[in-house]
Amino acid sequence: MSTPHAVTDRAIDAIKEMIVSGELGPGDRLVPEKELAERIGVSRNSLREAVKALSVIRVLDVRQGDGTYVTSLAPSLLVESLAFVLDLHRGSGEEHVLEVRRLLEPTAVEQACPHLEVADFEQLEQLMVDLSEHSSVEELVEADIAFHQLITSRCPNAYLVSLLEGLASATARARVWRGLTEGSAVETTLAEHRRILDALRAGRADLARVHAAAHIGAVESWVLKNAAVPE
Repeated sequence: MSTPHAVTDRAIDAIKEMIVSGELGPGDRLVPEKELAERIGVSRNSLREAVKALSVIRVLDVRQGDGTYVTSLAPSLLVESLAFVLDLHRGSGEEHVLEVRRLLEPTAVEQACPHLEVADFEQLEQLMVDLSEHSSVEELVEADIAFHQLITSRCPNAYLVSLLEGLASATARARVWRGLTEGSAVETTLAEHRRILDALRAGRADLARVHAAAHIGAVESWVLKNAAVPE
């Protein structure tokens, strides 16, 4: 006999297959609950649980009094659940998150290189100018995140961009503690950003990739060395 959980999973899989096959597309409205439950072969309660689960991960949008719709399925929307999961694990496993970021972000930086425009470079330069030896750690981390997100946002792979946006906030805590314990944090960050920016401006996507990996790797190495980051 199937458990309620297994029946709900079957309903989730059925709706997912409708979307994957193209039967349902972004913005489409699902058929009435009774009809859909009969078609899938589950109870209406199990279908409601499936719809609730899919709405949590932003696949479905339940509109009271109007019906249930497929969302836009935009990558930025779907990876919000990743950011939620990472927030739950904040303070633990940061070295693993940084490892993933080190593996993914250099590729995004490399792909972003030919898509950066004059206005982008001006904004990146301003982010660096705004930092000084008097900047707080919070200002440093905010500028660091903005610097990276501006570059990766120009990557044409929307899924990669969205994943990296989720990873950025998850590694902010490690950056703060590194900034608090290293007196030269601002100078070090600016020097590393300068190497990335100069390579991008010169159209050297390959060098920008290397410098981005080294920059993230430096934070990763710090976290590995100082595994017991205080709460």
